[in-house]
Amino acid sequence: MININTIDKLIEMHMTPMADAFRAQLQDETMKGVSFEDRFGMLVDIEYTTRKNNARARLIKSAGMEQPDASIAAIDYHSERKLNRDLINRLATCEYIRQNRNIFITGATGSGKTYMACAFGMEACKQYYSTKFIRLPDMLMDLQAAKDAGNLQDTLNKYTKPVLLIIDEWLLLKLTEQEARLLLEVIHKRRKKSSTIFCSQWAENDWYDQICGGESTLADAIMDRISYDSYKINIEYIDKNNDRSMREVYGMSQDEVL
Repeated sequence: MININTIDKLIEMHMTPMADAFRAQLQDETMKGVSFEDRFGMLVDIEYTTRKNNARARLIKSAGMEQPDASIAAIDYHSERKLNRDLINRLATCEYIRQNRNIFITGATGSGKTYMACAFGMEACKQYYSTKFIRLPDMLMDLQAAKDAGNLQDTLNKYTKPVLLIIDEWLLLKLTEQEARLLLEVIHKRRKKSSTIFCSQWAENDWYDQICGGESTLADAIMDRISYDSYKINIEYIDKNNDRSMREVYGMSQDEVL
């Protein structure tokens, strides 16, 4: 009766994995020769591991990764792309997150920027860092709609609270002054408190022109807050006249690699 009550209490406390493990121990004759300390340690390990795995799964789901199957181990270094394997492996440790630094990933359409960013994002989730993936056009529309509705702060929190924010299609289109102001709010609130991965088809030198035509102080304000503490990954092909899209390499659809 005592054991049944114990199991019921564990379930009531939302410790079902531990309850199931305890029930299994009671039914296993070999456990009678195991010390209380060892048996208790086994139960705690099962509950702890289950909770950590569930927390990781929730982080991955809430991140909204465009390519949740991406992984650092699967990055292709043999497709005639210039990739710094040592830097990529170093960033995979999430050292940059602990330093509150950013990552710029630049390259042509189909070079694998989104996949690489998602691979970094998956590593962050595995280390229990809150992560969010978003396309810049979608984020700007979301912020503008919130501003028009008078609840901008709540929407800003959605993009400033995650420890890692991945912004895809960064500056794909030129920003208006209003868009630049909204973007600056996000960038400013994240500065030195979190990390951001920027994926862009444009080289970093061209980013100024994409922000209000480079004629606004907003361009300086945004670039000043992201440029000087960022790791740079520029995906180039060894032979630019004979490059191959990663879509072609993997037989992927037009929407799967950016």
